[in-house]
Formats: sequence, C-alpha cells, structure tokens
Amino acid sequence: QVQLVESGGGLVQAGGSLSLSCAVRGSIFSINAMGWYRQAPGKQRELVARITSGGTTNYLDSVMGRFTISRDNAKNTVYLQMNSLKPEDTAVYYCNVLRFDSVGYWGQGTQVTVSS
Repeated sequence: QVQLVESGGGLVQAGGSLSLSCAVRGSIFSINAMGWYRQAPGKQRELVARITSGGTTNYLDSVMGRFTISRDNAKNTVYLQMNSLKPEDTAVYYCNVLRFDSVGYWGQGTQVTVSS
C-alpha cells in the first residue's frame, strides 16, 4: 500500500518561510512527476509546483520566484521551499505523485496559514 506522508505546514507571518516535504511510503514503481497542489476555502484545487523525473519544473505564476520545488529520487521525497509568503498563499497543500502509467496518489494535506 502506498502512502504519501506530508510534513512541514504551519502558521507563519507574511514575508516568512516554510518548507514542506512529502515522502512516499510503500512500493511504487516508475514515478514520473511529483508535485504540490493547494486548495483554499471556496476555491478549486490548483497546481502550485511540479517536478518531473528529468528535473523539469513548472510553477503557478503567482509563486514563481518565491517557491522552489525539489526532489530526492533515492528517498522518494519531494520538497517545497516557500519564501516571502503572502496571506493569499493560505491553503491546504497536497502532495501528488504521478506514475508513468498515469496512476496518481495524493497526500492527506497539510495546512499552511499566512497571517498579515
């Protein structure tokens, strides 16, 4: 059974930083992309950042230059470093892992709250 274990959310003041991590537990083969999504109250879930097995990254426009995604393939772990946080970054952040056969997995979500 595959589990995605997230950690690192919390409360921070605007301008501060937080780091999220997501570790894949269990056997999973052929991981393609690993990424982070977020969902704020009353809004749709949106892709924040994604990194492919080849290291290609893409970001939501509003986080470009502030957030950095990285991955450790040996540890099957993906990270999200979030700097210069803004109140509008407040959301539940979800880790997502996508296999090459398009099977996807989700983490349980971690709350990020940025106070003004």
